[in-house]
Parts: sequence; structure tokens; C-alpha cells
Amino acid sequence: MDWLSALQGLRAERSPGVLATVTEVRGHAPRDAGAKMVVGSEATWDSIGGGNLEASVIERARAMLAAGTGVPETLEFSLNEHAAARHGRQCCGGVVRVLLEPFLPRPTVAVFGVGHVGYELARILSRLPLTLHLVDSRADQVDPGRLAAVTAGTADVRLVASPVPDTVLGTLPSGSHVLILTHDHAEDFLLCDAALRRGALGSVGLIGSRAKWSRFRQRLRAEGHSDAAIDAITCPIGVPGLAGKAPAVIAISVAADLLKTLELGEAGVSGAPEPVRAPFSSTVPGPHPR
Repeated sequence: MDWLSALQGLRAERSPGVLATVTEVRGHAPRDAGAKMVVGSEATWDSIGGGNLEASVIERARAMLAAGTGVPETLEFSLNEHAAARHGRQCCGGVVRVLLEPFLPRPTVAVFGVGHVGYELARILSRLPLTLHLVDSRADQVDPGRLAAVTAGTADVRLVASPVPDTVLGTLPSGSHVLILTHDHAEDFLLCDAALRRGALGSVGLIGSRAKWSRFRQRLRAEGHSDAAIDAITCPIGVPGLAGKAPAVIAISVAADLLKTLELGEAGVSGAPEPVRAPFSSTVPGPHPR
């Protein structure tokens, strides 16, 4: 497998990796500038020249993976008999510079309900490096033709039509961020209940008014959920103080607040994303249009 296929495979598995590229060669070296390899937590693909050079790069790349850093680094190696070497000497006589670029897993965001607000939100999120699940119990809402502008974006978009969307929620990877915006309050409630029962989600946000959330809290308690668990769901959602109930306004507000949550998650990443418990904050009042 070449380095590009390896990167694509790691992304599909939601596993982190580091791309190592020889950026400069002065004198003699095992590989020319442009040579690449990918380092995963347990495997490597392609080669930048073997020996101490490659072993040192792998060692540093795995330290970066363990720390969860997303900041690139440049290393320089002198390939002569006098240079310090932990993994055997290379006496090619040249100097090599290597760029190490970490690639962390894309965050996963699931939007349940692709009506007026969900559609506008999907258009915004599709322009970000995310894995974006768009789920609706109404098949026409996730028709590829309707969402052509969404699937053409940067995000890896998954369209899911399911009469029981709460079962889809159970298949999401740990640390996923869930936004519940369906057309049906009964469906909203089932998704809230399912989210609390499965746990290990990055965040859960529910569209609606404070009155709606007050009723939901009572019903969730009746289902056996503790107040502490229920507090993991945030309702209403969006940026505090941003007025307006038009679908595009609400979508912008929700997307902006989600970005804050994603940044908090990236700040604490170590390898794969860990669940983030910071909830969405909002002062968007009243019932929202769908």
C-alpha cells in the first residue's frame, strides 16, 4: 500500500497518522526530496530511506501521535559517521530534512432532521473537514438530489433514511457530536432518550424552546435518567445573544457554537478523539421553525 492509500485508510478507520516527507537533501542520501511515508500507531507505509533516519522519524511520529498534537515539525539529520545515532549509523555523507505532518481523525457530527434548519446547517457543516451524518425518518429529506450542494463540499457526508433514527444513533462512533432537529417532538424525545442510554457522545444538542426542554426533562427523569445525565443535553442550542428565527440564522448560530465545542475537543485529543462533555450554550428563545 502506498502512502496516499494508507492515509485514506487511516481516515476511513478514524485513526491518526503522521505523513513524513523528505523536503530537502544536501549531498548523498538514501531517498530524494519528495519521498514520503506514513506512520500509524502500529504500522508504517512506504519509506524515506531506512536506517537511523527512518527509525528516528517513526519514533518521533509516534510520540506526536501519543501526545495528540496537530502541529507539524521539521527534523534534520546528518548522515555521517560522526553524527549521533540511536538506531545505527548511516554514512551516506549528506544532510536530510524531513517534515512531519500529523493527521488527526476527522470529528463526526450527526444531524438528525434535515428540514429547513437541518438543511441550512448541513450546507454550512459540509464545508468543514468533518464526517457528517445526515439522518431523517423521511426519505425525501435525504434524497441525494435535494442535498447535491451538501454532498459536493469538503465533509465526508453520509445520507441515512431510517424510520427508526434512534437505532442509527447507536451506530455512531464514540465522541460523535449529535444535533437533534427533527420535525416531530416525539422523535426528538426518542433520540434524546437513546443518546443518554448509549453515552460516550461528544455532545448532544436539541433544538427547541426552554418550555419544550422543561417538559423533556420531566419525561427523561420518568424514564430513569438522573439530572446529571440529562444535563449532558443542551437545549436550546446556538450562540448566546444571536437573535432571529429564520432557518439560516439558527443554522449559523448552531454551527458557530459547535465549532467552539470541536475546538475544545481538539485541545484534549490524545490519539482518537475523546468524548467532550462541554455542552452547547444558547439563549435562542422560543420554538424554532423546522
